[in-house]
Amino acid sequence: QGTLTLITNERGGIVDDLIVTNTSEDHLYVVSNAGCADKDLAIMRGRAAELQATGSDVHLEVSDNALLALQGSPSMARALQAGLSDDLAKLSFMNSITTTVFGVPGCRVTRCGYTGEDGVEISVPAGRAVELAEQLLGDPEVWPAGLAARDSLRLEAGLCLYGNDIDETTTPAEAGLLWTLGKRRRAAMDFPGAAIIMAQVKEKPKRKRVGLTSGSRAASPHSPPCVPTLPGTVTSGCPSPSLGKNIAMGYVETAHSRAGTSLTVEVRKKQHPALVTKMPFVPTQYYVAK
Repeated sequence: QGTLTLITNERGGIVDDLIVTNTSEDHLYVVSNAGCADKDLAIMRGRAAELQATGSDVHLEVSDNALLALQGSPSMARALQAGLSDDLAKLSFMNSITTTVFGVPGCRVTRCGYTGEDGVEISVPAGRAVELAEQLLGDPEVWPAGLAARDSLRLEAGLCLYGNDIDETTTPAEAGLLWTLGKRRRAAMDFPGAAIIMAQVKEKPKRKRVGLTSGSRAASPHSPPCVPTLPGTVTSGCPSPSLGKNIAMGYVETAHSRAGTSLTVEVRKKQHPALVTKMPFVPTQYYVAK
């Protein structure tokens, strides 16, 4: 079973968001953002050294793996099942198995993805990643997709991109990610920035991440929502292929964060009307085994 979680700093900011899986092999399997891998690893090594000094049996290993994301219902399941001996129908969202995929052993298949669709991320030994990708692309329904496609899909699903929508200056409360913080951790407050984050839970943060829709031009990252005395910023924005309108997300003062609130967004020095909108913009299609 896996979950999204956060590394925070002493100011309550988000150092990175991670997928952490509690494996059946008695260890935690952690996938970080590639751009944050070095700083994440330094933090983990530092913490592991502290625990080892107290006598804890903690070890940290780094896997030389690549990650392939095969996304999209319903073709994903059919295309992948052809190369699996395991029954993919038994694998629910955010669960994983270690298996052989199209003859490549030692792959971890996790039913998750950054698109809002039913999909898997395949952690594969780096030396065989191209081989596996070519195997998957041999299916006529499987096509390569670049970051632009991934970005529009994850924005339609209301998912944050590290470095755009969350970073070391944003807190989980501001970003709408308090659901990543379990009851035990809230009670123990045994994580960096706990005092700041828990104060925001009680008092509400001064700003919040919101969704925005517009029928005019697409807002680009760092465009300011402009209404009188309202500071804010757009962190992600693009045309939505699914909705046929422009969508964005960003941060506004909490008092103006209610869905249905009308704002004006500045795009290329011109002001355009926008509407605070609930996310996800497009309903998600995550799979739950029956």
